[in-house]
Amino acid sequence: MSADPTLAERLLRGDKRALARAITLVEDDRPEGWELVREVFPHTGNAAVVGFTGPPGVGKSTLLGALTKAERARERTVGVLSIDPSSPFTQGALLGDRIRLSEHFLDSGVFIRSMANRGALGGLSEAALQAALLMDAAGRDVVLVETVGVGQAEVDVMDHADTIVLVLMPGSGDSIQALKAGVMEIPDVIVVNKADHPLTDTMVREIRGVLSLGEQKGWRVPIVKTQAAHAIGIDELLEQLEAHRAYIQQEGTLLERRRRNLMNEVVAIASSRMRRELEASIREDADVQRLLDEVCERKLDPASAATQILARGLARAAE
Repeated sequence: MSADPTLAERLLRGDKRALARAITLVEDDRPEGWELVREVFPHTGNAAVVGFTGPPGVGKSTLLGALTKAERARERTVGVLSIDPSSPFTQGALLGDRIRLSEHFLDSGVFIRSMANRGALGGLSEAALQAALLMDAAGRDVVLVETVGVGQAEVDVMDHADTIVLVLMPGSGDSIQALKAGVMEIPDVIVVNKADHPLTDTMVREIRGVLSLGEQKGWRVPIVKTQAAHAIGIDELLEQLEAHRAYIQQEGTLLERRRRNLMNEVVAIASSRMRRELEASIREDADVQRLLDEVCERKLDPASAATQILARGLARAAE
């Protein structure tokens, strides 16, 4: 099935309705959506993709709204992708398009989309990078990806961005928890939002202490204090984002990051599709059901059953 050529052409011209339609097709796993991605993919790679992660409640949406306003003041076009918790009933984005970004809805230079994470462990759905690629193809200068904020499992935001921003807030147990190793290895820039809090300087010292334990070579992670609700510190954050992009371009690591990101995306899509096919075959295969019965009867252990099921799947694929 071929993609509607007029939809692809409209998308590449930056048409917001065409972009919205394209993302819906991909999110719904429609064949014409994936065909459209194939058609426009050669036109991607121009946008600066910035990922924002951090605990819930730290003000990521407010920060993105302030950043979007600042980027528009510089006459740059913006795409915002918010990954929301899934509704258990509709599998849609539970929170909808972010209220904090509502002032930008009528701006033709801004495109905002919420997507459900659909249970993805790292907070991002299989279609998230495809949506970012479509925004890129539509000519957005900057694509901001905001994740659901599920903590240390959320490391797959690394697979969707050129620059990673970790957003924290002072006086929060969740924020202190995020100081643990693992999450702190992710960011290129750290933002301490709601910086009018009396514990802000204490938190900044704690973060610097944790960062000092790591390797000091290469890019030194800056800590930016912001009050996003009042647009304080936003210009400094933009400067640091641009400085990081200039650094990775100069060092040649931007292409390395994108190569890694795209390879991980290929593996993620292949794994997801294999799982769906495996689950479908299990429901229809009487022999597999007998294996599962043996596991339930304690005659066969789960690992041995999984090995046999995988062998059957590989044999079928080879046929």
